[in-house]
Amino acid sequence: MHRAASAPVVLPAGMRARALPCRARVAARASRPARKSLGTAHRGRVLETTDGDAEAFEDLIGASEARDADARRDALSSRLFARARRGAAAAAAAAAVAACAGGFAAPPADAITANNLLFLEAWRAVDKAYVDKTFNGVSWFKYREETVKRTPMDSIDQTYDAIRAMLAKLDDPFTRFLEPEKYASLSESTMSANITGVGVEMAYGESDAEIVVVAPTPGGPADEAGVRPADRITAVDGRPVAGLSLYEVADALQGPASSEVDVSLRRGGEDVAVRITRRSYALVPVRAQLCSPAAGTGTKMEYVRLTTFNQLSGAKVAEAVRSGLENGADAFVLDLRSNSGGLFPGALEIANTFMRRGAGIVLIADSDGVRDVFETDGVKTLAPDAPLTLLVDKGTASASEVLAGALRDNKRAAILGDTATFGKGLIQTVVPLTDGSAVSVTVARYQTPSGADINKVGIRPDAPLPVVSGADGQESALPTEPGAFCAVVAADEGVAKALFPR
Repeated sequence: MHRAASAPVVLPAGMRARALPCRARVAARASRPARKSLGTAHRGRVLETTDGDAEAFEDLIGASEARDADARRDALSSRLFARARRGAAAAAAAAAVAACAGGFAAPPADAITANNLLFLEAWRAVDKAYVDKTFNGVSWFKYREETVKRTPMDSIDQTYDAIRAMLAKLDDPFTRFLEPEKYASLSESTMSANITGVGVEMAYGESDAEIVVVAPTPGGPADEAGVRPADRITAVDGRPVAGLSLYEVADALQGPASSEVDVSLRRGGEDVAVRITRRSYALVPVRAQLCSPAAGTGTKMEYVRLTTFNQLSGAKVAEAVRSGLENGADAFVLDLRSNSGGLFPGALEIANTFMRRGAGIVLIADSDGVRDVFETDGVKTLAPDAPLTLLVDKGTASASEVLAGALRDNKRAAILGDTATFGKGLIQTVVPLTDGSAVSVTVARYQTPSGADINKVGIRPDAPLPVVSGADGQESALPTEPGAFCAVVAADEGVAKALFPR
């Protein structure tokens, strides 16, 4: 559910960049923003749209480093690090003399330790990159000085606590500290189709306070432990999940390979406890099926279920669309329900699959305003005219919202859902630290092509999701398993017609 990257990600082939140099952009930001067309490899910082969803943009945050205030801070930081080296040398010399004398000598009071330097690494990552240059009202430079002087960092645990406390001052749930094992796990899951975790797809239940299992990954750890579709997760390692977001529950379930997590479930009227051993497993992000002609309409629709955005997502969606076209599909349903995001390039690639050249996909804005505009290049467009419907819910977030916003603003797709999407319009960069840990820092906001900021707002659907009526008169949600979805469409004329309201 969470993904991250340890190195810049190459954008989809063909991206054409016309970004201005850093200084030129500062002067020009009030006029025309830089534009990028889907394609050419960019090297730069690793950016994400979810906890781990990553993308490289050259010099996106470079303008902030040109300011005089940063120059002064850099000079002070240089002196601080120089003082650290002198203090370390003095401490070593004092220790050597003491050893010869058979005693012990404490290091100088102002010596900066390796743990202090780790804290300063994290501080500097936020100082250089954070999107809010007011730092949530915190005097950032003063905070650094006060913390280094007064906060104990005698152990690595104390240092990690100091970093967490610093990031908490920003009141930003997506700017957070990643321990070495968590960072390694996130890096692995971002850069390959294999991820380490429990292997379960989750969604909000009837209320936002309820987390429901959509399906365990077949053959994955949760599947083997006995987790079933429609199970309600009530606690993780004894901590109740009521009131937690999908992100927070996913974070609690995450951990290194071979570690265990206890999950409390509610199945029907029965409480069930399972212990899941985390391990690596393959995650295939796309499941698709060409449905039989729909009841009452005769529409042959290709149903594409996209569960995450990883390195394979763009290619797999294109493969499903191509297969559908070759087999007579005349409409497409792209199901983004409970898709919490992932790698940003996947959203760009999929938008390019459904739209012609020159369509706006997303605007990237930092603290200085709109800086980059991404547009389709038309190189890999497959189905620019076929009717397209997106299915969303409260769990549709981040990269999913980038894609949904692009298709909505270009009037390319109908969006069906019972609630607005999650509303995560922030982009993070993961900055590795020298001990193997990392900090995830919010560096920019994204806006839809029309300029709408959806952060904490989400994207409002055009119409509600169709409801499935059973033979017993009971209503149920539209299935997410391709075979079950197609069976409903073939049998239920009301659902078939509601899927394409235009």
